Amino acid sequence: MTTMQGLEGVQLGSAVDQKLFRTTLSNYASGITIISGTNGDEPVGFTCQSFYSVSVEPPLISFSVMLTSTTYPKIRESGKFAVNVLADSQQDISNQFARKGTDKWAGISWRPTRRNNPVIEDSLMWLDCDIVSEHVAGDHYIVVGRVNEMSQEEWHAKAPLLFFKGQYRGLSS
Repeated sequence: MTTMQGLEGVQLGSAVDQKLFRTTLSNYASGITIISGTNGDEPVGFTCQSFYSVSVEPPLISFSVMLTSTTYPKIRESGKFAVNVLADSQQDISNQFARKGTDKWAGISWRPTRRNNPVIEDSLMWLDCDIVSEHVAGDHYIVVGRVNEMSQEEWHAKAPLLFFKGQYRGLSS
């Protein structure tokens, strides 16, 4: 794993009010994902809003996760993960995976990818990835993954679960 060069110890934007920063960024709508993996034979995962595509060739994606996450280190150990993009009907799943100290997989229907990463049933789409790099940036890791497999289900009838201005939202026609 690598760290972002030149940013260690630098307090960029330290004069920015943190509450105002969060409020300002809440004006950017984002999709909701569950980053999932395995710890031994057990599925693990967490809710993540900070996900995006990086490259088509090679096929790379990225997500960010807090340095204090207790779930991500379990996924990191395996070197692989899945991204489950939630559909607008899966708000309860997002909330369940955002909680600490609970059985996040209780009542969740899932199936393994060919590489044994758990994918949540009825999600909008999923990607199965290998971790190719990790960078420390402020209070988060930026994780880059190479896509090995992806969903091929007919997803056109589903809409994404979105987060905007501190609330779950859906698309309006």
